[in-house]
Amino acid sequence: MDIFEALRADHETQRTLVDLLVKTHGDSDGRHELFEKLKSALSAHAAAEERHFYAPLMHNDTTQKKVRHSVAEHHELDELLEQLTDTDYSSPGWLPCAKQLRERVHHHLDEEEREVFQLAGKTIDAKQKETLAKAYQAEMGAKLGT
Repeated sequence: MDIFEALRADHETQRTLVDLLVKTHGDSDGRHELFEKLKSALSAHAAAEERHFYAPLMHNDTTQKKVRHSVAEHHELDELLEQLTDTDYSSPGWLPCAKQLRERVHHHLDEEEREVFQLAGKTIDAKQKETLAKAYQAEMGAKLGT
């Protein structure tokens, strides 16, 4: 498995969780559970991705601008997660914020897969792609306890 396959697998999990989250209602166990899973998945993914995918790309002129943009989007997602954490699950403002999070998550993942992966594929070799995947997956496992 290379780094792109590892990241795509986690992206699919994140898409599924955020899509399910916006279908929940009120202060329910399902909303609590999905939100906590999504928060953990996004947080672990962002940290591991920045360390094991973005960091090596920051030193390359071809990928640096896209990587900086992606890191900024991670911060936007963190802010939305924080806003949702601070809002009561039964509040009328919770679901619109969750829908905004869904839109931003999908945008970020789609953009990364379409643009960042394309540029990165040209700047890192096959061995490095495998090495980065192993390091990324090890950190994800440690952060998520899998």
